[in-house]
Amino acid sequence: MQRHTRIAFASAILLAGIATSTAAVAQQPKPGGTLRMYQRDNPPSASIHEGATFSVNAPFMGVYNNLVTYDTTKPEDTLDTIIPELASKWAWSADNKALTFTLQPGVKWHDGKPFTAADVKCTMDLVQGKAQEKLRTNPRRSLYDNVLEVVPNGELEVTFKLERPQPSLLALLASGYTPVYPCHVSPALMRTNPIGTGPFKLVEFKQNEIIRLARNPDYWKPGRPYLDGVEMPIITNRSTAMLAFISGKLDLTFPAEVTQQVRKDIAAQAPKAICRSGPVNVSTNLIVNRDKPPFDNADIRRAMALSFDRQAFNTIIAEGDAAIGTTMLPKPEGVWGMPEAMMRTIVGYDPDVAKNRAEARRLMEKNGYGPTKRLAVKISTRNIAAYRDPAVILIDHLKEIYIDGELDIVETGVWFGKVARKDYSVGLNLTGNSVDDPDQSFFENYACKSERNVTGYCNPALEKLFVEQSQELDLDKRRRMVWEIDRQLQEDVARPIILHNSSGTCWHPDVIGFNPATNSSYNRYRFENVWLNR
Repeated sequence: MQRHTRIAFASAILLAGIATSTAAVAQQPKPGGTLRMYQRDNPPSASIHEGATFSVNAPFMGVYNNLVTYDTTKPEDTLDTIIPELASKWAWSADNKALTFTLQPGVKWHDGKPFTAADVKCTMDLVQGKAQEKLRTNPRRSLYDNVLEVVPNGELEVTFKLERPQPSLLALLASGYTPVYPCHVSPALMRTNPIGTGPFKLVEFKQNEIIRLARNPDYWKPGRPYLDGVEMPIITNRSTAMLAFISGKLDLTFPAEVTQQVRKDIAAQAPKAICRSGPVNVSTNLIVNRDKPPFDNADIRRAMALSFDRQAFNTIIAEGDAAIGTTMLPKPEGVWGMPEAMMRTIVGYDPDVAKNRAEARRLMEKNGYGPTKRLAVKISTRNIAAYRDPAVILIDHLKEIYIDGELDIVETGVWFGKVARKDYSVGLNLTGNSVDDPDQSFFENYACKSERNVTGYCNPALEKLFVEQSQELDLDKRRRMVWEIDRQLQEDVARPIILHNSSGTCWHPDVIGFNPATNSSYNRYRFENVWLNR
């Protein structure tokens, strides 16, 4: 409904992209040159397994490889677009409880040591918390609770043994968040001087200034990468960064940082630039610490969920280009998005905002609040524009139900630890999914013991349904199960979804081979197939 503008624009840029790609097919890739892409804020480290933002995996994904990855020539990242990487092939057992990978021979780490099946086991042991050394933060540990053990069979074969079938496992392993780490390098060193098998080596990581990657001359894929390197100045002011892009000082914007208004500026001032705009599988949402009074009161949380005018958020933030939905990415780009008729029956999703807010005020008054006794609270959010801007709108909406919010700006290096420790009362958050699959969303963000379950929501009965849908092989049946789980999450005000973001990435026409996905903004920064037509 509200996304007709984006769809029309997406069609226009798709035609332009097809024309550019068609022209590029007839050209021989040119080796050499440095790709310049700004970094929107200072990454807390270079360790992707410890990161929960593409401020980590976008700059450092080129250092690593996965067992499998998504085909960057395809428009979407799905199970059908997974291709080999460090694994040359894979096979499921007859009972779907074992997944065996045959590994590429002759692969070496950047320090010259051989890559083997032992490294795959070490990586999964680290992520599952089974290794002697520990990750400082471990946001995706809960995704792999179903993996009983990882068993090497010689140096070039490894089997993942599962407690139950899990069709999504391959998709999770293909995510930009799931690189393979070496056994012989400590987690501490991977934060500052990572050793990977990828097409680029990290040569400089100067905090708050610049990140530089250089071509790996011994990369195991012949002829790759084409680039000599990737240079990423850290530019925290979005306007400054976009001016640098428009002037030609940068080749590529940071992923999904181009708003509709900025896109118009780029179209006017750099009309040859190619922009891809659309869903990024990132939701803007409210997080409420359920253990902190008065937010341990279900009435207060429900009132907050009833306060949103989602269409106002959409109009102000995205000029109507975002999507209103529940936990999963809405259709048409999302596979699991809830039907609109079902969504409108859920708390806060009735389009009659005045009626919703009247009910919210009734709940607040029931608990002693009103025009002469208002609730004061700090609204915490991360210090980047994509968080700050909707947080200001949220404060305005909460005023309608007797809640006075004060903006609490938190730097990226502190933000994720702060919310993981539940050192906040109320926050405006963005939650990204690198894979459009319920297993990532449900287990990572809502499982009782997940580090990424930052609100403290815990529903053991619903978590059993997480497991049931995860092992269901019938797609239609699984989809209906997902809708019911999603409905319950919204009714429980687990992490109220305000909207699903839509934004863009732009690059100059001499950048060839970069192709962002239409359903994820996390998986396409290896840059090994990108070249510069200069």
